[in-house]
Amino acid sequence: MANHKATKKDARQAAKRRDRNRYYGKTTRNAIRDLRATTGEEASGKLSSVESMIDKLAKRGVIHRNKAANLKSKLAKKINAETAK
Repeated sequence: MANHKATKKDARQAAKRRDRNRYYGKTTRNAIRDLRATTGEEASGKLSSVESMIDKLAKRGVIHRNKAANLKSKLAKKINAETAK
């Protein structure tokens, strides 16, 4: 356990950030799952909001920027293939 006052504060801040990052990550994963389940115009409407969530995760450092790019690319590819049918 931390003994110094500043180290205790740092531990509290890290726990708060970890909880916040877990919440944002889980929320985004759920949004991606829901987007994959939807079809048609509704899916293309949700794509921009999900891409925004993914970008925010990458900006915060929760996920790597290349992983964010790969996720966005796969989602756009899937939705474009569905709307082209």
